[in-house]
Amino acid sequence: MFTEIHAGGSAFDLGRRLGEFGREAVHAKLRPLALWRYLAAQAHTDKAQQMRRLVREHYPRYWQEIEGLASGLALPLDEVFLWNCRGDFARTASVDGCTTVFGQTDHGTLIAHNEDGLPQLRGDCALLHARPDEGAAFTSFIYPGSIPGHTFAVNEFGVVATVNNIRPMDIPTGIPRQILGRASLDAKSVDEAIAAVWDGPRAGAFHHAFGQAGTSRVVSVEATSEGVAVVEVTTIGGHSNHLVHDALDGVGQVITGSSGARQQRVNQLLAESAQRFDAQRAVAILRDEHHSVLPIYRCAADDPDDENTLATAVFTLTASAVEWRVHTRRVTDHPDAWGVVSLA
Repeated sequence: MFTEIHAGGSAFDLGRRLGEFGREAVHAKLRPLALWRYLAAQAHTDKAQQMRRLVREHYPRYWQEIEGLASGLALPLDEVFLWNCRGDFARTASVDGCTTVFGQTDHGTLIAHNEDGLPQLRGDCALLHARPDEGAAFTSFIYPGSIPGHTFAVNEFGVVATVNNIRPMDIPTGIPRQILGRASLDAKSVDEAIAAVWDGPRAGAFHHAFGQAGTSRVVSVEATSEGVAVVEVTTIGGHSNHLVHDALDGVGQVITGSSGARQQRVNQLLAESAQRFDAQRAVAILRDEHHSVLPIYRCAADDPDDENTLATAVFTLTASAVEWRVHTRRVTDHPDAWGVVSLA
């Protein structure tokens, strides 16, 4: 069964609840990883200490979430903070891949997303329904050991956010990308969400798709330390795990075989869907396994990026609401979780 958890209170309380939820999986499956050990060893480097100071100074509430997370996990704060900076060190294997498709349908705006992460975490993730004392209430997919804001989510203002991993060659000292993603969940509009991830100085890179109920606007945002590209989506589009917008053409990056193959296949399927793009078609694209080695929907034990599709989310945005559903299994059309965010 897909776990749904409810949490609220102070930022520390929210983080502690997340830590309690993820404690067993983190200790058994994440802390033994070479990636975790490498990151923990960076805790006293100048880069890590500067990033810590930036978060505490500019985002004290999210820092308190990390403090609560460490408390709930019963782990050293430095280790937990660095795990939440795992995409901000260029030499690490950055996990959490993902594929997103988005655009206009006959029934409203659509954003659909495959959440791809470590295969061993299948069954250990959850859907968080958060109602913090400060900031927006939101619903987000969460990983054990991580604060929310780097997967897929919808908040009380009808803002939908999805996130894809990007692998730049150079990652300077800056604000961790997961902190900026968390900030986007407090946005009251698409413009506020863009501003949240544009804030700097930033470290690692992400792709974000943002939309909001009450408007047909969808934006595809590539946010890096070298610049931010914002593309207004006027028809339909898709994104995997590398930069594709012309404005960032000169940014050095790693394009894995999986990311390249998924982007090519998504583009092909979207071109074929121009006259009939809807939620059913979006899910079919995200479940595509046409490429036997590098499919869009990933469930191979030997995936070359060490990622599997853990959930598929579909958000339909209308003039007055966001209807959402989450699937954790490929073989059924019945969602494991669903809901509606209605605008007042």
